[in-house]
Amino acid sequence: MVEVWGMIIAGFAALAAGLLLRRERLSSGAFTDRMMVLGPVFEAVAMAMFAAEHFTAAASLLGVVPGWMPAPLFWVYFAGVALAAAAVSFVAGRCVRWSGVSLALFFLLVVALDDVPSIAAQAHERLFWSLFVREISFAGGAMVLAASDWPPTSAARAWLARIGRSIVALVLAFYAMEHFFYPHFAPGVPLEKMTPTWVPAPVLLADGVGAVLLAAAVGLFVPRLRRPAAAGAGLVLLVLTVFFYGPIFLMEMHTPLAVEGINYVGDTLLFAATVLLAGLATNAGGRSHL
Repeated sequence: MVEVWGMIIAGFAALAAGLLLRRERLSSGAFTDRMMVLGPVFEAVAMAMFAAEHFTAAASLLGVVPGWMPAPLFWVYFAGVALAAAAVSFVAGRCVRWSGVSLALFFLLVVALDDVPSIAAQAHERLFWSLFVREISFAGGAMVLAASDWPPTSAARAWLARIGRSIVALVLAFYAMEHFFYPHFAPGVPLEKMTPTWVPAPVLLADGVGAVLLAAAVGLFVPRLRRPAAAGAGLVLLVLTVFFYGPIFLMEMHTPLAVEGINYVGDTLLFAATVLLAGLATNAGGRSHL
């Protein structure tokens, strides 16, 4: 339970700090503007949660460190420090261009070191590809966040935003198809958890979420639709986090599935943040939402 409570406390601390520092921008403006402001906050909350997991359950995470790397415990703690630093940066809105790029590299390294070597052995597994594209989408969102804080005239700003946004859009389309073809898996980020039997109309829920994700994927490629598409899909994923995965976690909190439950909350919130970040303004006249 130390791991679970550590993640909860860290997440709520980041959320409280992020909302406090952005209270003026959240008190006025259009719906899309407010949702864009929340993107970096939710990203920070998820980073804080996973940083706490690295500190409180380091031994259980040793298996994700490639066997050829020396001192695996060091790398688990190093990753925790890196995630915590990113959370602080996003909450404070400071050095975001560098923390965003660093976070994108972190997720890409996870893919390169953990996932790519397993492609040949697991290419036939649906779950493998769901995890594979999830990590890449997290990198894409971090790229756009970094780009939003880059100098307007910088070529890096345009390239980071274009690449990152395209990645998120393609992953949204991929997950939308998964919702249509595998509707009984829990929605949002479809991994291995099945939708509980107490949830009414699970197929309808999956199809509805899939339609939203597919519409957002298309909208992210259309400049005038980008922000409302990101805001709408981000809101749906946020609702899933709070009202779908939240109750599941509460029911699992005092069972052996507690850690899995809180991780699903963090994963879905991070994906919501990723989608919102994909809608951040990165043009020369765009308003910062940090």
